[in-house]
Amino acid sequence: MLPKLEGYAAALLGSLDSTVLATVASDLTSLEQTILSRSDLRAVLSDTSIAGVARGQILRDLLNGKISDTTLRLSVYAATAAPAQEVDHSIAELAVVAQVLHSTGEFAQSSLGLLAARRRVGGFADALLDDIDTSNFAEIESELFRWARTVESNQELRRLLLDRDAPLASRVGTVQQLLEGKVNPITLRLARYVIEGGRPRDVVGTLDFLVDYVAKARNWRVARVHTARPLDEASQAQLVGSLASLTGKSVELQIAEDPALLGGVLVEVGDLRLDATTRGRLGALHDAVASGRLYESALNRND
Repeated sequence: MLPKLEGYAAALLGSLDSTVLATVASDLTSLEQTILSRSDLRAVLSDTSIAGVARGQILRDLLNGKISDTTLRLSVYAATAAPAQEVDHSIAELAVVAQVLHSTGEFAQSSLGLLAARRRVGGFADALLDDIDTSNFAEIESELFRWARTVESNQELRRLLLDRDAPLASRVGTVQQLLEGKVNPITLRLARYVIEGGRPRDVVGTLDFLVDYVAKARNWRVARVHTARPLDEASQAQLVGSLASLTGKSVELQIAEDPALLGGVLVEVGDLRLDATTRGRLGALHDAVASGRLYESALNRND
């Protein structure tokens, strides 16, 4: 299974009771069979020209209200994160993992290389961060950073947590004992999973990776919107829906009015910058005229 999908599944499936887990396992098996029997659906999910976020949105639209929320989240994440050629196989793997977890109570996680293990932890973080308000992100970043520095500076603690021969339960128990009740519950779950799903000798490195990962996740959850005039509620709702379709995330708006833009909106979310302002269009027109592209276009037009 892809590392990020494995981490995401560990976060969601590991929190379910037996009854819900049985439903999710059954839903995933049915979805796998549906994909295998529907060549049109299989063609869409395996189309390399369709972006991952778009594949996930297509699957969400098709399945919303027809399967459990957890199954929907797992399926959409698989369609988004997996390469197009591996989407159907990834969903099949999810079905097997859910069935095994339900029947045995075990979620086996193999040893991975450093980068793959960090991606697995990143997938686990994706599942947890989807459920919380962005106002909590800064606190989680700060707590993860402080915990990393604590592990880094305490030789005895570092020796225990980085000892791959020490029992996993003992290492996880130490994290639980030291952090429970002192940090955000999401921080605690992430710190525990660094031990469970990361590499033993990379605890500090993985914690620092998570600090950056949470910061980037926050940037994709908050859209900074600059507008020439106030946006009414309908326009804001439409913008939120459009950005959610584009990013695959629930997006919050931070709106600032700037009359100098003349009209339209400028949106910055993550590393995307969408300029639909009047000033932006005038600037593009000025650049085209200055470079001669507009004149060349006029000369080459076929009347």
